[in-house]
Amino acid sequence: MPKKLNRIKVEEKLKSMGLIVFTPREFEGVFGVPRATAAYYIASNLESGLFVKLRNNFYMLKDSHPSMYTIANKLYQPSYISLEMALSYYGFIPEVVYGMTSITTKPTREFVTPRGVFSYQRIKKVAFTGYRFAEVENTRALMAEPEKALADYLYFVDLKKISLNDRITIKTVRKSQLMRYVKLFQRPGMKKLVEKIYDQQRKPREIR
Repeated sequence: MPKKLNRIKVEEKLKSMGLIVFTPREFEGVFGVPRATAAYYIASNLESGLFVKLRNNFYMLKDSHPSMYTIANKLYQPSYISLEMALSYYGFIPEVVYGMTSITTKPTREFVTPRGVFSYQRIKKVAFTGYRFAEVENTRALMAEPEKALADYLYFVDLKKISLNDRITIKTVRKSQLMRYVKLFQRPGMKKLVEKIYDQQRKPREIR
């Protein structure tokens, strides 16, 4: 006889295990049901409003409010938060960033979900380092260290995929650590960008 799943108990167990965002495989393992049963239950409860689909094979409890940082780490793995989102978090740029930006070794992707837009930029495996767990929005999320976030950002500036923010500030950056990360990318243009930023920092800022 197929195992019957109780809606309230399903919700309680997922929350107790911290699986606010989950995959069908995880659901199958937690509740000890066959894959077909897990898939059917999830699909049925998308219609009933218990779950929300984030992307193919990734779901969340509708009445939960996971951090965008939590979703970003889970939605596309391996990945860590970096680029504009991390630069804003560390105060390197003054702008408030709304889309969640991450780094991955997998193909570049962007997911538009009911909980926001999540972008993932690809770098080579040798440069996929320099990240750690950060305490943010009452959760722990994998995020680039300050110098690595800047190095990641300069990599895409050097590739001309993004423009250099002219209001970037690097007063708290450890230059020696930044250069260690820059060397991982093996792009001479990145070193020139670092020197350009430091030269700009030495000049008096115009009042706008």
